[in-house]
Amino acid sequence: MSKTGTTDKPDPWRVPIAVAQIPETGLHRDIEADQAVRNAVADVGGLRDVLLARASFDVTPERGGRFHVAGRVQARIGQTCVVTLEEIETDIDEPVDLVFAPPEQIPQMAALIDEAEESDDEVPDPPEPIENGMIDLGRLATDALYLAVDPYPRKPGAVFEPVVEAADPEDHPFAALKALKVESKTPGGRKPKGK
Repeated sequence: MSKTGTTDKPDPWRVPIAVAQIPETGLHRDIEADQAVRNAVADVGGLRDVLLARASFDVTPERGGRFHVAGRVQARIGQTCVVTLEEIETDIDEPVDLVFAPPEQIPQMAALIDEAEESDDEVPDPPEPIENGMIDLGRLATDALYLAVDPYPRKPGAVFEPVVEAADPEDHPFAALKALKVESKTPGGRKPKGK
């Protein structure tokens, strides 16, 4: 789920937390987007509507200045069914489990992950960078929401059925050749012998 900060537009939901203020025992944060933020999240994400967006995170310090962030993002979004073109609402409930690290540790940790990919062990996600001493829980929630969006939403029970047209007897592979066929006839209206 490593996709924070992937859009060129400004972050629509900002809830920064200074890592220097996170106690050794960690902290818990419940956040919920207001109407203006939900509208911005919908606009940036290309969604018809965001009716609800909330998240619950536990941020725990780890050794080496790293922080573990775990929690859930829940949302209700408005989309358009790709089959019926009707407006539908979709619920999202996405788990989050990431490690944030100081930027100078990212290359070293990425190299360790590359080594782990060559073995049969389970490969962890690469860490996210702590930017300017902050972890932005709003950005994290927004990215989790975007990653959970179904790009081809369907209304329950909607099935695409292609339009079936009756076959035209004149529409076959040799129809064009038949139209081009020129019969050669003798002046008396008879076909030449041997043809």
